[in-house]
Amino acid sequence: MTQELTTKIAVFQKKEIRKIIHNNEWWFSIIDVIEALTGTERPRKYWSDLKKKLIKEGYSEVSENIGQLKITAPDGKKRETDCANTETVFRIIQTIPSSKAEPFKRWLAKVGYERVREIEDPELATKRTKMLYKLKGYSESWIEKRMRGIAIREELTDEWQKRGVKEQKEYEILTAEISKATFGVTPSEYKKLKGLKRQNLRDHMDDLELIFNMLGERVTT
Repeated sequence: MTQELTTKIAVFQKKEIRKIIHNNEWWFSIIDVIEALTGTERPRKYWSDLKKKLIKEGYSEVSENIGQLKITAPDGKKRETDCANTETVFRIIQTIPSSKAEPFKRWLAKVGYERVREIEDPELATKRTKMLYKLKGYSESWIEKRMRGIAIREELTDEWQKRGVKEQKEYEILTAEISKATFGVTPSEYKKLKGLKRQNLRDHMDDLELIFNMLGERVTT
């Protein structure tokens, strides 16, 4: 199935860490990792100084394994941010003096392992998603509609990919057109109407909205 490059949020000791799928594995925002480990109010400056130190000390491979990926910023816009996979983040953690380093390593290993297992068995991802929605208090009927909506969305993005859609911006434009035809507003306008910022719009739709959303994407496919 096609996966859009969508920013996800992981939580370590009440600190949000943005992550995104890249090359079939999780890549994490380095400044979020640094902020979670050090508590600094200037994580970008801390990372800039640390990166220079790593290169100076001969850890050039760490710098080479950093990728600038477009992930969602707190203001809702996608911006290029230094990210790294689990292995590289482990190397970076080793250079940061913090009492949180060991628990963070265990947390990071668990998060990375979950992704590996889900690639091998996609059904695990579905089960985990259902469980998360259940823990958040959603009803069984809502969860079933939401999961069906996810499947329909994947079928749609598969079809788009076959027809040459590659860039994230193209997916956003096409999605906005479907939303305007279905609800009369774009997703960003819809989020404003609901008073949402970084939250997932579909997670804040009621049963009827989910049904109309599925109908719009199924007809488009």
